[in-house]
Amino acid sequence: MQLRHWLNAKLIVIRRILVGLLDRAAQTAAEPPDLLRLAVTPRASVVIPALNEARRIGDVVRYALSDPACAEVIVVDDSSIDDTVALAKAAGAKVITSTMLGKGASMEDGYRIAQHAIVAYLDGDLAGLSPNIISKLVTPIATGNSDMVKAAFGRGGGRVTELTAKPMLKLFFPELVRFSQPLGGIVAARKDLLSTLQFETGYGVDVGLLIDAHTRGARIAEVDIGSLEHESQPLANLALMAQEVSRVILDRAREAGRLSVDHILSVFEIERQNQTDIDAVLTKLQQTKKVLLLDMDGTVTPSRFIVELARSTGRTSELERLLTIDDSGARSQEIAALFRFVHKSDFERVARDLVLREGVVDAVNHFRRCGYKVGVISDSYFVATDIVRRRIFADFAISHSMEFDRGICVGKVRINRAFVRADGCDTHPICKSNALRYVRASVGREHLEHVVAVGDNENDVCLLELADAGFTIDPKHPALLRNQCIVELNDFSALARHARTDATRSTVNT
Repeated sequence: MQLRHWLNAKLIVIRRILVGLLDRAAQTAAEPPDLLRLAVTPRASVVIPALNEARRIGDVVRYALSDPACAEVIVVDDSSIDDTVALAKAAGAKVITSTMLGKGASMEDGYRIAQHAIVAYLDGDLAGLSPNIISKLVTPIATGNSDMVKAAFGRGGGRVTELTAKPMLKLFFPELVRFSQPLGGIVAARKDLLSTLQFETGYGVDVGLLIDAHTRGARIAEVDIGSLEHESQPLANLALMAQEVSRVILDRAREAGRLSVDHILSVFEIERQNQTDIDAVLTKLQQTKKVLLLDMDGTVTPSRFIVELARSTGRTSELERLLTIDDSGARSQEIAALFRFVHKSDFERVARDLVLREGVVDAVNHFRRCGYKVGVISDSYFVATDIVRRRIFADFAISHSMEFDRGICVGKVRINRAFVRADGCDTHPICKSNALRYVRASVGREHLEHVVAVGDNENDVCLLELADAGFTIDPKHPALLRNQCIVELNDFSALARHARTDATRSTVNT
């Protein structure tokens, strides 16, 4: 009996000890790690994509550098025309210019030059940040517990998050619904993981990275960073954002084998072609007073896109034969048929690799600072023209549309209706000058103060004559040199000198 009492007493003591240990373990697990106790040392590159963020970029850079987990700050500038670059440098950031317009391209450019194994992203318009956000993002990765960390912050998701992203994630990727800010740009990840992900160019970049990381088996965590202030998007941008986010989620769902979306991709192809319509351009030009129109082939790029595409795909000899066809309409359709079965990615790759004429980016920025909207206009294909316009940081593109089916060229080109107008060019039924007529009719001659156009070949002459100031660089046809309305320039730096508010053809001086 005494032995039994003694054993029971011992068991009670042991039970109390075990309960105490379990309580202590549970308390430790529930409490966030003490960042100061972890003695965090600089170990992350902080990348900040920025476009015209002069209002807050300096504060964001200084905030990042004050975090003990920050080793360097890289601001990737999308060719801002305000003081973003100067303010970022003054605050201590390394600043580079992105290779192409768009947040996704800037994010990709930033991680590629990052010097550290962990990369954290911040937006350039943040305010009201709580202390040590970067440390909170980086710590789970540095300790080996996560590969990517998304930030959760005080306010709920925005309208696109709640009405588009989360419902679609719930349908196609329900395991990702737990993330409160799937579209948030505050995130950290291992650099080697980022190298395996696809960076979308538009608003869908952040949700695309989240889904890609998940489907590649990455361990993704979420940390609460408190509250913050963020610049709100204009209502007009939200529709485009919702469209981009939808496309990215559906595209990733198709890749993951979670749906058959051939019919949805067809809808996206129609929408892509609608982006080339003149009405989409005119929407961007409302309230515009000055416009610069740049021909692409031979002007912005010394070489022609179709020539480089033919060389890249082994069709050079066939193209040379087709270029001798006199009928421009028939020639366009024959050339389009030549590229049948070429994948869209080949069109995009060639457009990305085209050499840009020296000084064109500086000239575009100079005109933008002077209040001009800048467009690239071309007889080529929108799939290429839009890439080139983003490479030079122009505002819009006008060109014909090559048709694709599930990413494969079907060999048909749709002539942009901007080039055709009932009361348009008397000489050519399809003419670039008609696009300018649409612009003038929409904006109003009394509001459109000055139009500058630059070209290099015979098919540009009508446009250059119709503009208030017409220029040619490296002319390929004597018609440009014979025309007294067209001024020959040596390069784009000479063109930039003509960007002034009260410029008129009579005051142009070479």
